[in-house]
Amino acid sequence: MKKLFFLSVLLFGIFSFSQTLSSTLNKTTLALGEPAVLKINIENLQGKDVKSAPKNELLPFHLEETKDEIIKKQNNYTREIEFAVFEEGKFQIPALDFKIGENTYKTIPYEIEVINTAKKGDKISDIMNNKEVKLGLKDYWQLYKFYVLGAIALIALFIIIYYFIRYSKREKNTPKVISNKTLKDLELLKKKKYIENGNYRLFYVELLEITRNFISTQYRIPANVLLTDDLIDFMKQNNTISQENEKVVEDIFLRGDLVKFAKTFPDKETMGADFNDIKDFVKRSSKDIEFENIRSDV
Repeated sequence: MKKLFFLSVLLFGIFSFSQTLSSTLNKTTLALGEPAVLKINIENLQGKDVKSAPKNELLPFHLEETKDEIIKKQNNYTREIEFAVFEEGKFQIPALDFKIGENTYKTIPYEIEVINTAKKGDKISDIMNNKEVKLGLKDYWQLYKFYVLGAIALIALFIIIYYFIRYSKREKNTPKVISNKTLKDLELLKKKKYIENGNYRLFYVELLEITRNFISTQYRIPANVLLTDDLIDFMKQNNTISQENEKVVEDIFLRGDLVKFAKTFPDKETMGADFNDIKDFVKRSSKDIEFENIRSDV
């Protein structure tokens, strides 16, 4: 008798301090898309934490969850999942893991059968007959205005890019811009102090190179590939460069060739005068271009 009493007390203690997990499924046969509810309940929690799969991820992927609600209290835990299946056939809900404190519990598995309740030959009717709606200009504008505005914006963007490229190139190649660049190159040459140091050969080599590049760019004359004599003949026949500027280029280029081949040795005054003459020639070149443009128009 005493043994029976102690056994009863022991069983009562075990059940009074253990957790009870139960699950219910309201339907095991479903129509396509019909909702079903799986409910998991845990009692006698005693404040322990419950861990399981995250919301909307508890059931297999072919069971589409539409609701997943968890209610947890001090001694109770309830999780209610509403789901639907959109394929015919038999599907399994496996045993689901729930960790309570340090222990893991499993629900019982279920098998669900999904059937198509529509019968062959059933007629499907619209609730209302189709109606023809006449659209006005305002309606068409509301439908397509964003396409029209997008097309206009795209065309405007292309026009802006075109003119930007066109005028930016033109700005870079204006006579004034070319002259200013060459004047900067001449100032860099002056800072090398070839004149002060009497380094006449390097002075004339670089002075003629700068001038050739300038003539090629400003006047569109192939000065970079022509010998001095050919360049002088070309300038005289072309008549693009004024006679004043032409004379400056001829004198300095002929003297520069003599210097390069050590046939003459200019003094500092001559070198300085040639530098200033080329500088003045570059500044005056815009007048040559203006005259040529007027002549071309005529």
